Amino acid sequence: TSAKRRDRGAPPRGEPSGERAPARAARAMLLNATKASTGLPGRFGARAKKNKQNKTPDLHEYIRDRDWTGAIALLEFNRQGEEFDAEQELHLGYACAHLGDYKRALDAYDRLLQYGGCGKEVHLYRGVCLYFLQQYDDAEQEALRGPPGGLQNRLLFHVAHKQNDENKLMMYHQKLTEAKEDQLALAAIHFLRSHFQESTDIYKRLLLENRDDLALNVYVAMSYYRLDYYDVSLEILSVYLQSHPDSIIALNLKACNHFRLYNGRAAEAELKALADQGHSLHDNDLIRHNLVVFRNGENALKVLPGLIDFLPEARLNLVIHYLRTGDEDEAFGLMKDIEPSTPQEYILKGVANACVGQSTGSREHLKIAQQFFQLVGASASECDTIPGRQCMASCFFLLKQFEDVNIYLNSIKAYLYNDDSFNWNYGISLAATGQWREAEETLLLVQDESFRKDYVFLSWLARCFIMNKKPGMAWDLYLKLDTSTESFNLLQLIANDCYRMGGSCFFYAAKAFDVLERLDPDPEYWEGKRGAFVGVFQMVVAGLEPKESLTDILTMLRNTSNPQVEYIIRIVKKWCKENNVKVA
Repeated sequence: TSAKRRDRGAPPRGEPSGERAPARAARAMLLNATKASTGLPGRFGARAKKNKQNKTPDLHEYIRDRDWTGAIALLEFNRQGEEFDAEQELHLGYACAHLGDYKRALDAYDRLLQYGGCGKEVHLYRGVCLYFLQQYDDAEQEALRGPPGGLQNRLLFHVAHKQNDENKLMMYHQKLTEAKEDQLALAAIHFLRSHFQESTDIYKRLLLENRDDLALNVYVAMSYYRLDYYDVSLEILSVYLQSHPDSIIALNLKACNHFRLYNGRAAEAELKALADQGHSLHDNDLIRHNLVVFRNGENALKVLPGLIDFLPEARLNLVIHYLRTGDEDEAFGLMKDIEPSTPQEYILKGVANACVGQSTGSREHLKIAQQFFQLVGASASECDTIPGRQCMASCFFLLKQFEDVNIYLNSIKAYLYNDDSFNWNYGISLAATGQWREAEETLLLVQDESFRKDYVFLSWLARCFIMNKKPGMAWDLYLKLDTSTESFNLLQLIANDCYRMGGSCFFYAAKAFDVLERLDPDPEYWEGKRGAFVGVFQMVVAGLEPKESLTDILTMLRNTSNPQVEYIIRIVKKWCKENNVKVA
């Protein structure tokens, strides 16, 4: 059956027992940050076009045009005068909140409370700011000081979600009405809980009822983005961008869609429109985060650590960066205390545990990883997606059930033909089930040089060459390695596998055992070398091996100071004399 293309997450790369796993498990799994509406005072909207007429600035025009920067500048100017009153302070807090400067908005509301005589709703506004500053307990207390009503319930509804208090969440959920603001709050909670189809249904219904509310197009586009309908998301988003071509949130979402459809370069090109309009891309946390993603992790350690407390995706992408650079302990530390709630979090926690488990030999970590992968792969929402099937393959990989691994990876190989991580995993799994020809073809698709230099890759590829009766190519892999423990291990693999294969592989078994014997005078290496030599001689006698091979074999034999050597040489030379074969 076909699989839906979800995000670019990759499964952990594992190997059969006794071989280490490189920490590149989540190579492509890079996540884009997008934000949903919360149903609280809006944060959406583009900077309005500047009024070209030369007239005294009007606060209400700034607010109507959603020019929050202009409104704040005017209000701050007015605050220096004697006519600045509580109403203007309220507008200052409102404008700062809409611009996303919640600390400044909170200061304005604090001053408002000091004036006295203001309504209790100011506590709700403070609660909203505290919510966005992630001070959820304080936000709850402020909300409870405010007057009961829709805004209080929506704020408490979202605070309960952030506090993971399911009882309170359901209590406030039951108080929601069919009012537009309440339905926006409900859709946002669905979005934040990864119930993207439910959020889409609500946003689409609201859009049908409120055609003039263009921001709803962005919410619908965000939900379709999360459902992997990137073309649909772009089409709906274009409606909003026609009216607000300089919206940071909308252009960021457009860039994210282009990243999924094309690549990071195409995504970054979309953000150039913001720079051309005078926006500083490095002043916006969301844009800075996504530029790291679009640039394949560039400046990750400079940007992402400072965003972990504000953007959930920043933590996940930092974990991915650590995994890709081999800092498995750092990646595990970031995920250790996270209670996963999204497929991406489950996958990354599984990857982190798999890497630590394979590098330390911890069965406990491997079991945890296997369980996380199984949870994602067997879930109704993910079972027919590419990451879902990769997760099931990873689960079976850790259980060493490679026949099942092949079933899942074969179902998605058409989507990941050029993915090095996928070809690594699939090639090893095919080899583990004895499908040597297919395994060789798949491993040779790997292009990343760091992968191709890894001993695990070289050992599996060498084994495939030998099993496919191409021992010379396996020998070439050994010759390219510098002298090291890994080259010694590869030499042992070539010697033993070639000996087991026999036939035309005996010659390379003899060569490998000859080198091993010179490096380590273990009697077992002489026995292997002697047996391989006899095998080569037998193949020559049968006419299945070039007679010239005997010269090389005799030279190798003379490297050994064993009384059996002269006896074997005499027998070979006697046969050569009888059959007119010239040997040195």
